[in-house]
Amino acid sequence: MRAIAGTTPKRGFQLSLQPALAWMAIIGLALLTLLLVVVGAGKILNYVFPAGAFLVGVFLYFRAPLLYTGFCWWIWFLAPLVRRLADFRGGGFTNPSPILLAPYLVTLVTLITLRKHLPTASRQGGMPFILAIIGTVYGLLIGVINKPVQTAVLGFLDWLPPVLFGFHLCVNWREYPIYRQNLERTFVWGTVVMGVYGVIQFLIAPEWDRFWLTNAEIVSSGKPEPLGLRVWSTMNSPEPFAAVMTAGLLLLFSTQSPVGFIASAGGYLSFLLTQVRSAWLGWLAGLLGMIGSLSPKFQMRMIITVLVMAICVVPLATIEPFSEVISERVSTLSDAQNDNSATIRQGNYEENLDKALTNVMGDGIGGGGFDSAVLTTLINLGWLGTIPYIGGMMLLVFKLFQSSEGKSDPFLGAVRAITLSNLVRFPVNGVTAEASGMVLWGFLGIGIAALKYHQHQQWLKNYQLKNEVNELDCSG
Repeated sequence: MRAIAGTTPKRGFQLSLQPALAWMAIIGLALLTLLLVVVGAGKILNYVFPAGAFLVGVFLYFRAPLLYTGFCWWIWFLAPLVRRLADFRGGGFTNPSPILLAPYLVTLVTLITLRKHLPTASRQGGMPFILAIIGTVYGLLIGVINKPVQTAVLGFLDWLPPVLFGFHLCVNWREYPIYRQNLERTFVWGTVVMGVYGVIQFLIAPEWDRFWLTNAEIVSSGKPEPLGLRVWSTMNSPEPFAAVMTAGLLLLFSTQSPVGFIASAGGYLSFLLTQVRSAWLGWLAGLLGMIGSLSPKFQMRMIITVLVMAICVVPLATIEPFSEVISERVSTLSDAQNDNSATIRQGNYEENLDKALTNVMGDGIGGGGFDSAVLTTLINLGWLGTIPYIGGMMLLVFKLFQSSEGKSDPFLGAVRAITLSNLVRFPVNGVTAEASGMVLWGFLGIGIAALKYHQHQQWLKNYQLKNEVNELDCSG
């Protein structure tokens, strides 16, 4: 197996700042960002941060590819918070904010992977990603025809990077064990940081969050006051934050980490405080699916983990000031007729479904999305773009769930659970683009990588056994 420098797999979650030069680049960007925030140079940070993140991303891609993937996730996690701090300390609300381009720019570095591996994509299991990319490019072309070029290109940035990132993880299947460890570490610590910050955000509503919410005028995110927010933590809104936390919380069942209890307490509490019920249902579906996909040994371990986490989380969720907000939102799950958001979604389907089903060419990317990934995909891509895009996605899903590989790999069970949670949310949330799309396509990519790695390991065992048998026959 081809080795990556400075990425030897180790047990546990050890802190290792190697390779040193790569970590110096990451820490340098973090310190420069902090300095510009402290001195109130938010206007400068608007341009320094995305440019710096892109340069660090390119450097890591070539010099420390494993660190690149973790860095990419963290930029998605934290860029919206950097934007809010820059606006608050820079003396004005910037919309659109250049800082929000940073995650897209860093992820687009994987275009290099596409160029390098495109000729061998079919042999490496990446052809479904290519189909999805074809559907996305089609949506861009129609968007350029029907809309302003800038609008179409910006919309294209929401769709393309997640698919590219999934393809990048898929074709690096030979290094699956260290990529798995890196992703676990990233999401465990991400759950700690974002979960704890989400609880703090709900309790005290930091000034920069209130400043942003007031200027952005997003009514669905709650009131800009303590105990009045729907938690979105370090991200842009409750829905993508809930999507990331769903993935992080399901991954906690597949890994043993010394910060697991902190991640569970803060993660589940902030997850509930998002009040995103579709994500709650997606998490539950993923949990049930994960239990069913594991071997009896890991099923028992997971059930014990669920009970321990429940002991940690339930008492916190049933005390004030959390219990009233959570219980009120939970009660709406059984009262859909009087649920305003459910009524709005139903109205969107009634108004747009006919157009979606009869729109062969599509309106093109960049026309805005809907709460439903079904409507968004059909209207933006039309049937001509939807067939390759959704077709590629479904090929990956079928392969991931039909394979018998990985019953002894809890991480692969978690990947299937995360994929299932996204499929449950597909009709009512936009799960294919932006941060939510990164979760969907990223975990599809690492899931296919896991299958190919396990299949290859089984082939090596069979090949070795065959050689041993042949040697015995010759010696006999």
